[in-house]
Amino acid sequence: MRLMPILTAIIVSAALYAFVFERDRLLALAQAAPQDETGIEAVEDRPLVQVVAMRSEPQRVDNAVILRGRTEAARQVELRAETSGQVISEPLRKGAFVGAGDEMCRLDPGTRQSSLDEAEARLSEASARLPEALARVPEAEARMAEAATRVAEAEARLTEAEARLVEAEINFNAAARLSEGGFASETRLANAEATLSSARAGVTSAQAAVEGALAGIVGAEAGVESAEAQVEGARAGIQSANAAVAAAARELQRLTITAPFAGLLETDSAELGSLLQPGSLCATVIQLDPIKLIGFVPEADVGKIETGAPAGARLASGAEVQGRVTFLSRSADETTRTFRVEVEVANADLAIRDGQTAEILVAADGQMAHLLPASALTLDDDGNLGIRIVGTGNVTGFVPVSVLRDTPGGIWVTGPESALDVIVVGQEFVTEGVPVAPTFREADG
Repeated sequence: MRLMPILTAIIVSAALYAFVFERDRLLALAQAAPQDETGIEAVEDRPLVQVVAMRSEPQRVDNAVILRGRTEAARQVELRAETSGQVISEPLRKGAFVGAGDEMCRLDPGTRQSSLDEAEARLSEASARLPEALARVPEAEARMAEAATRVAEAEARLTEAEARLVEAEINFNAAARLSEGGFASETRLANAEATLSSARAGVTSAQAAVEGALAGIVGAEAGVESAEAQVEGARAGIQSANAAVAAAARELQRLTITAPFAGLLETDSAELGSLLQPGSLCATVIQLDPIKLIGFVPEADVGKIETGAPAGARLASGAEVQGRVTFLSRSADETTRTFRVEVEVANADLAIRDGQTAEILVAADGQMAHLLPASALTLDDDGNLGIRIVGTGNVTGFVPVSVLRDTPGGIWVTGPESALDVIVVGQEFVTEGVPVAPTFREADG
């Protein structure tokens, strides 16, 4: 049995154990070497660690918020019947392109046209009644004016009769006193008495004429009111007839169901001969140009997005599209505590479909960052992510960083905003405060 392979295996195992499990203790022993006045270990006692470093300058890079979302039609509507009837139009098949105003379904009119004709005839009849009713108003007003004239004449005759009565009473009293004194004959007294009676009868007749004239004016006023009522009735009849015509015409319009906007048929339109009731589905139309990208941004990133910000997306098919943010919700979803974001994208060729999965990138304010090889990242003893740098006096240091974005050319990290000498090879073999002998290389770009 050969002894050398066994001894070699034991030595290698011991070295690996010491390097892996006793690394901290070995490094502590290495750092306990004597130092000069500058605080750097005396290099004559042990060789410096050889590392490769690169000079990294911070650069402003565009930031982006990445969302998982989907595509959604800009508009979608279900066209439903507003009246009942049998479909008399040929159906359109799903997938067909339709323009705004194109006919989707046409229903059998039945007797609706006759109803419209009847309503229009009633409107003509009601319109003809109005001039006749308007003509009656001046006639009634003329009769009222004539009655008022008669009242005035009757009142004048009453006044005249009352004056004659006063005169007859005076004459009768004078004749009576003269007859008592023997200065007037009985004949004169009788004539005065007859005149008084005639004057009283005249007053009574004049009062009756006034009352008759007043009754005539009341009748004339009633005639005017009746004529005006007929005018209002004629106008109300016209309004009612107009409403009936509009209802009949609207009912005819409901027989044709049209597309409200240009789009694609998502379902077949109603089949020829099928009976539609109010609310029955005729067809479903969707608009895909432009199309919307829907995503949900978490609370931590909602402040980075603004309406109008440029955005792009990569669809599950591999296609890439660009657009702008058109909506950012002000209210969070109660379940997920995320905010809805909508991005409008042109889709003239209709290549993007409704409901496709999309990875959405929304542009945000830029940040200062360093582009480093992914291998340059390391962890400190507390598990913090960072990079090891060559500091003053070629002594290593540790700088914590945050990963901003991973690219084919390297990884962008944020944290330090000044130029650094970053160790890219050998950083795993040194700790903070260890002197090194760096070899610098150019940045990869």
